[in-house]
Amino acid sequence: MDMAKGLLGRTTAAAVAAGILLALAGCRGGDGGDGAKNGGAAVIAPGRPGERARTLSPEEAAKRQPDDGPNAADRAYVQHMIEHHRQALAMSALAPDRASADAVKRLAERISAAQQPEIGAMEKWLARYPAPSGVPAAGHDHGAMPGMATGQQLEQLAGAKGAEFDKLFLTLMTAHHEGAVKMAGEALASGNNGAVEEMANEVVATQTAEIHRMRAMG
Repeated sequence: MDMAKGLLGRTTAAAVAAGILLALAGCRGGDGGDGAKNGGAAVIAPGRPGERARTLSPEEAAKRQPDDGPNAADRAYVQHMIEHHRQALAMSALAPDRASADAVKRLAERISAAQQPEIGAMEKWLARYPAPSGVPAAGHDHGAMPGMATGQQLEQLAGAKGAEFDKLFLTLMTAHHEGAVKMAGEALASGNNGAVEEMANEVVATQTAEIHRMRAMG
């Protein structure tokens, strides 16, 4: 329900923003002086049902855009997902020497190829949107992140080989992906930043498809 409300709110905000149409430069305002002045560019904002559209200056239109500033949920998601992805890369790095099935090796390659660039994008996002002064960074408690393998499970995976490795890898990585999808859903429900929304949607789409593939392989 929270996720649905978050998505609905984003959809409504996007519809309002998309409804603002750029007018030709030189258009003058009507309606009580709300339009652009001195022949400057104007923006047409559709009115509510039954109301006339309003002509706004670019400055007025900018103020009406939905707030896209990142909140605590956005920052926590990005910080945690970086650590989540890093564990997936560590697990995938074991596959070339230990897996017996070519399908498992190819899956591990795809995971590495997708998640390494995603880590880079998230690190750039953190550099662009540093936490406000005095706000501590989100902790990296692996046990608190859904789907993370325990230290013991990672040792078992590193010690396995052949069909045993394949089975354990698919089991752990399926749970890992399910946790990532859950984290992304929470970010979509509680976050506010458009870039984080795009990253979370990408995680949902990519890792849901891989979950189905791994279940079929198992």
